[in-house]
Amino acid sequence: MNHPHAHIRSLSTGVSALALTPVPCKAPPEGANASLGAARRKAFMKLMSIALSGALALVCAAAQAQSAGPTDPQIAAIVVTANQVDIDAGKLAESKTQSKDVKAFAQRMITDHTSVNQAATDLVHKLGVTPEDNATSQSLKQGGDANLANLKTLSGKRFDRAYIDHEVAYHETVIDALDKTLIPSAKNEELKALLVKVRPAFIAHLEHAKRLQQALGKGGA
Repeated sequence: MNHPHAHIRSLSTGVSALALTPVPCKAPPEGANASLGAARRKAFMKLMSIALSGALALVCAAAQAQSAGPTDPQIAAIVVTANQVDIDAGKLAESKTQSKDVKAFAQRMITDHTSVNQAATDLVHKLGVTPEDNATSQSLKQGGDANLANLKTLSGKRFDRAYIDHEVAYHETVIDALDKTLIPSAKNEELKALLVKVRPAFIAHLEHAKRLQQALGKGGA
């Protein structure tokens, strides 16, 4: 029978390849071939969504292979990495966007996810737990780096749409992982309570991002 860690490493390699594979999705100058630019943007966001889902699916794969979910130290590392990825994207958006609505959203992401990370850090220190880097946290970091690299090539409305599209996909994936794997797998009651406590904020972020996505699609924001 294959060792579960070998299965996880195999999945991690596939997700990393998805996250880091160059995608020919540069949009044309604004006003030229708009439909082609939109198609390319959607293709890139679909790929990024697959990469994000694959990264967090590693947790589920580990649970199936080992008949147990991720350990508390692994959950701590996943939570910190997931929040940091969104903080980094928010900082880039705050500096690049010309939209006051997108800037306000980015600032909210920085503030809220920094607060969650601080709460998680305080808790692991209190519990004497050291976050354990793992295939999932590593793949999340690689996916976040790939997203930043793509966003840095964009500007104006193309940047805003790509950033917000990614935020919608990212929060949908994180909420799914919280509900199906991270919260059920947390053994320490305080860690589980923290995950439950932050979930409503992630839901609010997703709803905010979807409103912006709709406004940007109509030429607003």
